[in-house]
Amino acid sequence: MLIVVSPAKSLDFDSPLPTKKHSEPAMLDRSAQLVEVMATKSPDEIAEMMSVSRSLAELNFERFQDWEPPFTPDNARPAVLAFAGDTYLGLDAANAFDERDFNQAQKTLRILSGLYGVLRPLDLIQPYRLEMGSKLSTAKGSDLYQFWGDDITKVLNADLAASPGATVLVNCASNEYFSAVRAGDIDGRVITPRFLDAKDGGDHKMIAFFAKRARGAMAQWIIKNRIKSATALTSFDGMGYRYDPKRSNADEPVFLREHTS
Repeated sequence: MLIVVSPAKSLDFDSPLPTKKHSEPAMLDRSAQLVEVMATKSPDEIAEMMSVSRSLAELNFERFQDWEPPFTPDNARPAVLAFAGDTYLGLDAANAFDERDFNQAQKTLRILSGLYGVLRPLDLIQPYRLEMGSKLSTAKGSDLYQFWGDDITKVLNADLAASPGATVLVNCASNEYFSAVRAGDIDGRVITPRFLDAKDGGDHKMIAFFAKRARGAMAQWIIKNRIKSATALTSFDGMGYRYDPKRSNADEPVFLREHTS
């Protein structure tokens, strides 16, 4: 079983690390090609491309100027401990994982990235912001989907082939990032859980803030409990969610949660 999640815009390169384990991204040569393009962009061009403030554009301009392999623990940080958005609050690797869990995560969790393609949790990264949906022209096309082509899918298939047992890809990523995967070419079953919330007896709907945290919580639960089968996913009950068989189908299990206030 393999889990895919999105990266996060928020980063944490300051808090203490709970593990000394680290690895090198497999697609770093491709990342260098993108950095070479981004390093030519002015802060104004970055601000327009990313729809960010001038200060954030200047920060990311500096990041692309400073980006330089080789990555070491002195100038980079494991990806799962560098991203700090909602999914990673739900995953909570820094507090929930012991060394065996980090080893398991390295086998079963993958982070889709606009700059790095596919990351394992312990792959070292340097600070960046480059969303998968960015309209960045390269020699391969007008955006990052064309730049990565089928390379991300090939990496995921290789990782699935190396996994013992049934080949299941659990999609806990956003549509923006999972669109970089050619789902029809995945050598296995793709399962996309949905998390819906209702308040005061109202209709259940997807609320992005909660859904992102729930995806991270499900990834943590799969890793820590060594979940290996698709049918076992329906047992997930983290953050108060419960599986709803009436709204679910085989490849899209739905989990509901009620709010009373």
